[in-house]
Amino acid sequence: MKNYIKIGLFISIISLTACEDELTQDPIGLTTQEQANTTPTIATIETAVKSSYDLLSNRLNILGEWDWAGGLVFQNDYILQDIASDDMKKKWVTDGDQPWIDDIDNYTFTSTNGGPNGLWKYNYEGIKRLNIAIELLTNPDIESITGITEARKNQLLGEAYFLRSYYYFSLVTNFGDVPLILRPVKTYQEAFEVAVRVDKSEIWDNIKAELILSKDLLPNAKYSSDTEKWRVPKGAAIALLAKAQLYTQNWGEVPGLVDQLPALGYSLNANYFDSFTSEYNDNEVIFSFDHQTNATPRRGNGICAPLGWGFFAPSEDFLNAFEANDPRKLYTVDVDNQNVNKMLGSIDGTNKGNDDAPNNKVYIRYADALLWKAEALNETGDYAGAIAIINQIRQRARTTVDVNGEVPPAGTLPDRPASTDMATVKNWLISERRVELGFENQRMLDLKRWGIAQEVMQAHGKNFLPRHMLYPIPQSEIDASAGTLTQNEGY
Repeated sequence: MKNYIKIGLFISIISLTACEDELTQDPIGLTTQEQANTTPTIATIETAVKSSYDLLSNRLNILGEWDWAGGLVFQNDYILQDIASDDMKKKWVTDGDQPWIDDIDNYTFTSTNGGPNGLWKYNYEGIKRLNIAIELLTNPDIESITGITEARKNQLLGEAYFLRSYYYFSLVTNFGDVPLILRPVKTYQEAFEVAVRVDKSEIWDNIKAELILSKDLLPNAKYSSDTEKWRVPKGAAIALLAKAQLYTQNWGEVPGLVDQLPALGYSLNANYFDSFTSEYNDNEVIFSFDHQTNATPRRGNGICAPLGWGFFAPSEDFLNAFEANDPRKLYTVDVDNQNVNKMLGSIDGTNKGNDDAPNNKVYIRYADALLWKAEALNETGDYAGAIAIINQIRQRARTTVDVNGEVPPAGTLPDRPASTDMATVKNWLISERRVELGFENQRMLDLKRWGIAQEVMQAHGKNFLPRHMLYPIPQSEIDASAGTLTQNEGY
């Protein structure tokens, strides 16, 4: 019988500062003998995989009960990637609510800030669950033990490898070197042993290797399951592999991977906003979290609740980034009514304030992937190819029916002209990604990998310093590891 230490809080279980009576209790996150399952079943495996999706959810209070200061109320992507950038403000009205978010916005945060803390804990909790699932699924006797079919085993394993890669993608892009934990941690000694950061190149290599495994294991179709379309599809593994190659500047690998997506059924929707309102019946969404109202256990999109409390507003600079009559502007945010339409999945305020909203959280869509390809083509000298993709994105936008049911006037978003200047094309790409993907948790990651984050942030009066290229490792994790886990430079 196995006792698994839950490494979502994998260092916190060894609390060197615990008071005496706490030391007599079961460690936080330790699965007891009674909870452990000696003989796995199909249900055990299915649950292990399905539960690992939950850490991508914006459902409220997955890891804590209204632990705002700890950054655990919901996923912090909007805070660390959008508010931290030049696109988003904390609230429509300036106030003192949740000052730790202001510290992220102002670049005055420290290693005790809840934003990085929550991001770290969400990702490692997901990895913990996946390590248990992958250990079960890679047991050579699992088919005979449980009766699971080879096809189902392969599908679940493909999903698990993708999800573990996704969580590590988040960790490596936000923290750099991080512990690489690929098995369940079962003892305190093991917990100390794995609390060691490895070079980010090793993290990237593992991400890519597992995505290759994932895409080869998943069904060769747009959906892995026709009845559970929320499950990770083959296209998601291909797309995330393309993104990983992009982020590591393996430009030549990106176009071929993106070119595999249309054969699986992906294309641009005719209308820009369809990706944020449709339930798995559009062409563009490659991977999203399936939010549902009145599900048991709860599965609603809790991020809509703080929108009702005045959270998340556009910066003036973001609004000014849109060209005249670009319908994407109002589909993203309705300033007059203080509605972030893209986050609500509606253009009339529906779902605002609802902590159990049904609109899905989109993580990867085809327009994003096309712009990865454009960037890679530009970096390898195919300027015409890059411009053609940028113009394809612009053409979809200018033919999108706007929120008033009208097509934008002639002359809206004209094609970019021919150019053989890499810097010019790169600037067009930067502008297009900002307006196309606004409020989709991409902006700060883009600015950092382009090497312009400090320049852009300081131009807006923010005290962005070289250390801010990475977020700090949560101080609580370092303290609990007795210093085995080291801090990023400057924190």
